[in-house]
Amino acid sequence: MRVLVTGGCGFLGSHTCEFYAKRGDQVVSYDNMTKYELKRTGYGSDKARDYNWNLLSGLGVEMVRGDVRDFEYLLENARGCDFIIHTAAQPAMTISIEDPDLDFSTNVLGTYNVLAVAKELRVPVVYCSSIHVYGNAINDTLIESDTRYLRTPAEIDESHPLLGGLVTPLHASKRTGEIYLQSFVDTYNIEAASFRLTGLYGTRQFGGEDHGWVANFAIRSVLGWPITLFGTGKQVRDILFAPDAVAAFHAFYETRKPGVYNIGGGHAHSISLQECIELIGDILGKQPAVALKDKRLGDLWYFICDISKARTELGWQPKVAPKEGVERLIEWISDNQDCFQL
Repeated sequence: MRVLVTGGCGFLGSHTCEFYAKRGDQVVSYDNMTKYELKRTGYGSDKARDYNWNLLSGLGVEMVRGDVRDFEYLLENARGCDFIIHTAAQPAMTISIEDPDLDFSTNVLGTYNVLAVAKELRVPVVYCSSIHVYGNAINDTLIESDTRYLRTPAEIDESHPLLGGLVTPLHASKRTGEIYLQSFVDTYNIEAASFRLTGLYGTRQFGGEDHGWVANFAIRSVLGWPITLFGTGKQVRDILFAPDAVAAFHAFYETRKPGVYNIGGGHAHSISLQECIELIGDILGKQPAVALKDKRLGDLWYFICDISKARTELGWQPKVAPKEGVERLIEWISDNQDCFQL
């Protein structure tokens, strides 16, 4: 088949393109190749930005430099496709607060355009939403232990109240995308799903302090740079290795069951920031230097997905445990240290 991946040269998008290319499918990577987020990491080199483009080109992926905010160009490049996977996004809460116009145009207008293309072409689509749509009122339900926050019940399912607590532009834009998707399902009968993703990590992730914390910790540890923690470091996520998320995309394509799904690692894959740093230190044989700073506005301190719905409806569940995934991430960073030089 033919698959269009928006944000195809990003972290998750590149893994999605790779999966379908290696299956023998025709793949279109549609990406504006912005350096906005990468420049904020401290290692925003051209080599880092071009890494996934070059890798995908070598796999025979059709490479298109385009922006999801450009409806006509998106539609032109989507024609003939059988499936659209929408990974392009402004993903960082910090950036959404600093530049709400960028957040709105990318996450709301861009997602609307993707849905409109799916409607025009009558093809299934997955939208990458976020567990941030639940809001940060969850912070008020936590108990603090030695290394992590705890909560009862530990896992949170799709029926949990939305937008609780302080709402930032990222909360608003991600939830708006979900509402538009629901409207296109209900009104136009398109086959579409919102995936509320949590704690994504893996190889080819150029994570920074704004977004991609597992990779950020690993990169800085390999390079011998200090890690900054905002708050206590006891924040918890159920981290999910990127190829496991890609498997969820394909599971939706095969099952075609529209709706909202929590897509994460579940309790067995949960880890706190402190515990992740300790794991990285154990793998490297040296503990990283850590500096603590004040908590940040809007941060969510805890989320562990209940993935029962995805398991039942899509037949999907994660496979790669945190230790194996972090080891593979560290190996990739060690082999590509030149990507992280200024």
